[in-house]
Amino acid sequence: MKKVKIILEMIKFEHTVFALPFAFLGAVLGSLLINGSWPTASQWLWITLAMVGARSAAMALNRVIDAKIDKANPRTKERAIPAGLISTFETTAFIIVSFALLFYSAYQLNMLAVYLLPIAVFFLVIYSYTKRFTWACHLVLGVTIGIAPLGGWVGATGTLTIDAFLLFLGVALWTAGFDVIYATQDAEYDKSVRLYSIPSYFGIPKALMMAKAIHILSFIAFVSLFFITPLGLIYLVGVLISGGIMVYEHSLVKPNDLSKVNVAFFTMNGILSIVMLVFTIGDLML
Repeated sequence: MKKVKIILEMIKFEHTVFALPFAFLGAVLGSLLINGSWPTASQWLWITLAMVGARSAAMALNRVIDAKIDKANPRTKERAIPAGLISTFETTAFIIVSFALLFYSAYQLNMLAVYLLPIAVFFLVIYSYTKRFTWACHLVLGVTIGIAPLGGWVGATGTLTIDAFLLFLGVALWTAGFDVIYATQDAEYDKSVRLYSIPSYFGIPKALMMAKAIHILSFIAFVSLFFITPLGLIYLVGVLISGGIMVYEHSLVKPNDLSKVNVAFFTMNGILSIVMLVFTIGDLML
């Protein structure tokens, strides 16, 4: 149990709050639009377990893949694997169990979820390698997290529609934008060891401008759902609040002051995902 606790701390299990609400949002919206009913208790359970398995596997795998990089980076050298608190073998065992949970949960939902698993697994694995060869790594991470609402939608309906892909686009761009902000912390280090990121490649000032542009596109995608689905004014209010959160998030981080990056990264984005879920469900209920 001590080792499990170390692994959960290592993968920042609490950050599941970023993607899980959007998986629920996809499940609820898809189920009501396609099936005309709310997701069943069984669907809620297996979608939740699939998300936990996917996110845990991806983050633990990232820590294994980046172990040498983390050990050399002053900001990350105290992470569990570089610090010797947990072994690569033990972490790999956790990864296998997490992927098994994802696969079993998908099988309990429907066959489309099973058929799409290879695509999801590909992105869960490949994004950890992308910073070795492209500054677009943030967009790959965005796609990876954007799969969460698609997974929720597919899990609850067994279908995919344009509405689902628009929700995916909003989440993917939102994730990519805040990941650019987070990467500003390592801009100099990444540049010195030839790792790619938008901050290390373009510089922090331009990176923050690009993050703003990406978030504007994310906001537009979320607003677009208002016009092509039955979602109403309550949902739109939630989107406007979320837009305000993104604006505030950007106000916290300056090219010459990165001291509040973690507040912008975790606190604000955790609030945003919950706001989107609550206001969407509120709109559909009322």
